[in-house]
Amino acid sequence: MSSERSVVSEAPERFDRPTNLGFHPAIAPGTLVARVFVRLAIVSDIHGNLPALEAVVADFERRGVDRVVNLGDGLSGPLLPRETAQYLMATDWIHLAGNHERQLLEFAHAPSDADAYAHGLLDDATFAWMATLTSKLALDEHVLLCHGTPRSDVEYFLDTPTGFHTRPASPAEIEDRLDGVTAPVVVCGHTHSPRIMRSPRGQLLVNPGSVGQPAYLATRPHPHVMESGSPNARYAIVERSGADWKAELVAVPYDHRSMAALARSRGRVDWERALSSGYASPS
Repeated sequence: MSSERSVVSEAPERFDRPTNLGFHPAIAPGTLVARVFVRLAIVSDIHGNLPALEAVVADFERRGVDRVVNLGDGLSGPLLPRETAQYLMATDWIHLAGNHERQLLEFAHAPSDADAYAHGLLDDATFAWMATLTSKLALDEHVLLCHGTPRSDVEYFLDTPTGFHTRPASPAEIEDRLDGVTAPVVVCGHTHSPRIMRSPRGQLLVNPGSVGQPAYLATRPHPHVMESGSPNARYAIVERSGADWKAELVAVPYDHRSMAALARSRGRVDWERALSSGYASPS
């Protein structure tokens, strides 16, 4: 059986550059061991918030992980897209493309407010890197990674908009959105809503939430808000031990006020509100 839990981490030290996290810290580098577990750090929806990402990396480095997966939407927004791109491209993580990577690559045809600032600051090397990424990837026979759902980079997976808010997706909606995927673990992002759920077939479904944008106002399929209720940076740990899978949602404090001030200085009051509070609706 799999288990699930949520935690709020203590404030980590600032972590200024990526390191190789391809080994568990309890095992000396170079030691040959039989892999009886896989411990994955899952990040998503960073949206150019480098201080939030650094705090998350410091936290999972302290905990120890085998591999790091980034589910996409890493750069778009009014914060630090160029610096975040440089950081991500220097890692040995598994990277997926989100809808915003696709939109940045297609910017001339479909510009958006979230992409406009980032697009003007990114260089050719970053665009070339984004073009190599896919929105869905089978990590192995056990774990499927996707940005939105297995069939779309913009479809909500574990949430369904209802009125101005959302609700957890129903079993029938989840089964439909799985689109035939049978992997025991499916990991998704996109909604910024941290969730651990089960499919009707018992699959473990995990959304880590957003590293860098804890709330937003969406316009499709109709206006609604996604709100985490706190300014913390979010990520998840998914771990296999023997035949069991377990998932943990983690909320990490960081200097969110500096990022809210940066958003305000760039005329994005909506981002300032979200980064300050975890809410998109005016109080």
